[in-house]
Amino acid sequence: MLSVWLPICLLAIAALLPVGAALFAKPQQRGRNAADLAFYRAQLAELEREQTAGRLDAVGAQMATLEVQRRLLAAPLDAPRDGRLGRLVLAVTLAAVPLLAGGLYWWNGIPEMPSASLATRLAESDQEATMIAQVRAQLAKLPVNDPRTLEGWLLIGNAERSRNQLGAAAEAYRRALALGFEPDVAGQLAQVLLEDGQTEAAATLLAAALPQAPQHIGLRFLSGLAEERAGRPANARHIWQALLVDAPPGVPWRAMVERKLNAPP
Repeated sequence: MLSVWLPICLLAIAALLPVGAALFAKPQQRGRNAADLAFYRAQLAELEREQTAGRLDAVGAQMATLEVQRRLLAAPLDAPRDGRLGRLVLAVTLAAVPLLAGGLYWWNGIPEMPSASLATRLAESDQEATMIAQVRAQLAKLPVNDPRTLEGWLLIGNAERSRNQLGAAAEAYRRALALGFEPDVAGQLAQVLLEDGQTEAAATLLAAALPQAPQHIGLRFLSGLAEERAGRPANARHIWQALLVDAPPGVPWRAMVERKLNAPP
């Protein structure tokens, strides 16, 4: 039993360490005025961006800036709040959470439960295969122009991909794509082909798909990935650099593209 609970306790301590560190950190005394100041500064920065972009003339920008500054000067100064109550609540929570969780697991948990047997996993795999076969049978009865046909092939593609049946997943995505070009479906098919090591097939697909959706972020990124895996890193860098040029600031995928560009060849 000790061999089970000791790792659990160590993981709990590791998870709660950042929260515990906050108890001993020097409190930052911030009142409402600090939040007001940050808000008004953000407003001034936004006005500057609007004027730079030409969406606000000089007179309008000056009037708006004066109004923001007036509000900033009029904002009341208040005393910073005492953080002792918050630290007390944090300390109680820090102690209560692991105790409550541990008590519940001690009462109802089964740490000695073995992992699923091979027979169980095979039975689950058979159930998934049966479900997929049933969906295929239903698709065979639907007319091609029925919207459920596309949804069904996408469902099969996702299910086969989750089972690591990449060939079957690619075949399902191809059938979905044959019903009408959809950039997202083309991207899913290209990604499965890349996962399956069919680099040139993915590159060919992307070369045909990109002219139909030249600004699709996923297709452009995957096109660079296909070039990289095909041993053409210069082409990949060119594609990703162009993607970054068109990327708006702050988009979440920008960092991923930058990491690919900064990775050693």
